[in-house]
Amino acid sequence: MSTVTLTRLKAMKAHGEPIAMLTAYDAGFAYCAEQAGVDLLLVGDSLGTVVQGHATTVPVTLDHMVYHTALVARAAQRAMVLADLPFLSYATPEQAVASAARLMQEGGAHGVKLEGGRDVVAAVERLAAFGVPVCAHLGLLPQSVNKLGGYRVQGREADEARRLKEEALALEQAGADLLVLECVPAALASEITVALTIPVIGIGAGGGCDGQVLVVYDLLGITPGKRPSFAPDFLTGHSDGINGALRRWVDAVRQRTFPA
Repeated sequence: MSTVTLTRLKAMKAHGEPIAMLTAYDAGFAYCAEQAGVDLLLVGDSLGTVVQGHATTVPVTLDHMVYHTALVARAAQRAMVLADLPFLSYATPEQAVASAARLMQEGGAHGVKLEGGRDVVAAVERLAAFGVPVCAHLGLLPQSVNKLGGYRVQGREADEARRLKEEALALEQAGADLLVLECVPAALASEITVALTIPVIGIGAGGGCDGQVLVVYDLLGITPGKRPSFAPDFLTGHSDGINGALRRWVDAVRQRTFPA
């Protein structure tokens, strides 16, 4: 069982202690991330792009997620393991429960993450009612990239910013335990972080969130194609390898020097 619990994460928010979350897709990277001191291991459907070589996360299936979650869960001793519900695996509350059951029972996840705002509130409510820890995800939604027309910052316009704040509050009220904010303006991310009682984890959302998450391949500089501008390479130029890079990133999050 994970020793990092939701109670611990909420206490970290209350005390202003930054939370560190990294993606992991196998036992080796999960072990290294734990040794570096991460609090949360996210088995992200980002594996579709960085592991499987797809252009988006859409082709990732629930079977893929169960398999990779099991690899990570076997290595996790302290960190909490969250697994993404992949594209269209939570279109209804009933489907969300069935998908979460597989990720937790077969994959060994401690909780699940799902993308969306008001459209997933009912699914969050149902999952929370059955005792499933839920991490919501707002801002840039990679599973909706074909609808969004590309990977772009979200929430720049006043109406869009207001919608994101309203959706964040609705998700918390529905029972979400955590929230990831991806690629939203730093000022907006800070406002949402202050407004919510649950921990808010940012990615490309400035330094005002309660914690940070990155795709582990990004911070190691080994992501195929163009690396996101908000993810500096923590490996190149150092002689202490992957373990050193992960420790540097965790230290930077704890000291709030990342993101700059």
